[in-house]
Amino acid sequence: MTTQDNLAQEPRRILLDYPHRVAGHCGSGALRDLVEWAGLGWEEVPSEGLVFGMAGGLGFTYLRMSGLTPPVYLVGRSDGFEIDLPTRLGAEVEVRRTDDPGTGWYWVRRELQHGRPVLLWADIAELPYLNVRLQMGRHDIVVIGYDDDTETAFVVDNDRAEVQEVPYDALARARASRSFPVPTRHTTYFVNWPQILPELRPTAASALVASVENMQAEATAIIPDTSALPSDAVAAAGVRGVAAFAEDVGQWPGVMSEPELDGTLRALHAFVEKAGTGGGLFRRLQAAFCFEVARLTDCAEVATAGTALLRCADTWSAVAAAGRSDGSTLERWRRVHELAATLPTREDQAVAEMRSAAAELARLS
Repeated sequence: MTTQDNLAQEPRRILLDYPHRVAGHCGSGALRDLVEWAGLGWEEVPSEGLVFGMAGGLGFTYLRMSGLTPPVYLVGRSDGFEIDLPTRLGAEVEVRRTDDPGTGWYWVRRELQHGRPVLLWADIAELPYLNVRLQMGRHDIVVIGYDDDTETAFVVDNDRAEVQEVPYDALARARASRSFPVPTRHTTYFVNWPQILPELRPTAASALVASVENMQAEATAIIPDTSALPSDAVAAAGVRGVAAFAEDVGQWPGVMSEPELDGTLRALHAFVEKAGTGGGLFRRLQAAFCFEVARLTDCAEVATAGTALLRCADTWSAVAAAGRSDGSTLERWRRVHELAATLPTREDQAVAEMRSAAAELARLS
């Protein structure tokens, strides 16, 4: 019998030494753990904020469309986060997708049998330990083991400190989800990490430039073609998307019923704070990245960008808090509308400061 055959028949495998910490965002939390597992870092074990920022992951998408519940959707991160971070760090990344659950599970088993943890997508509604109703299929988890006798997969998730045991059938459903924003399709990431990381200053500069470009984009994977949307939909990305959101909030009472408006205002907290954003619609994570890079490189311009981003994060958090504060629906809407009107200026300033920080880091490299 060959070594490959022996591996294929191994009934149980778990990576007992896998490092894991609770995190604010599923993607940067999972990748932070993976970077530490690979033995990589600049002078020290990387933080979640440093990993998030190194992905060039800041972005913005706003969509209001009938048929959604609630009728608005907003997100503050880029589309290709899981590829961009390891690629920027010098890793080789392959993404595989399939509609065959057997093939998808074979990929996971094979990686684990070779001692490698596996990053993949799962629908949060199908993960029993999360106990949520909201379906969302682009939730990053890492599988670190399996047991065929109990038909259990061992999963680490940014939302839980301990390793979670997930039945095979539940994990298969989570990996085959057709829910918003895109089908999960057993999406699996294969990462070949480098032996050492590239130099910090130029890498951080490149990441900042990527976030600036994200915030200047006019389309994202969620809204690649606005012409395909209903005529009454509102969709925009980047800094223009933030301006579109701030303006559109003023239209909400005229296009939503009172119950819809109430639900939308309350949902802002989920979009901005609760749904794995690291707080403040990912702006708090980006600010943490800037402050850490400033500390490691002694670059004041990066710290200035961090301060501007922290102001953005605080404003988004205030918008979210106003949406579920005391008072009538219209009173809460007025507070949200007033705060949202300040967002475009803050976001423009943060983008400008990130651009200046990137230029200074590049000069120092």
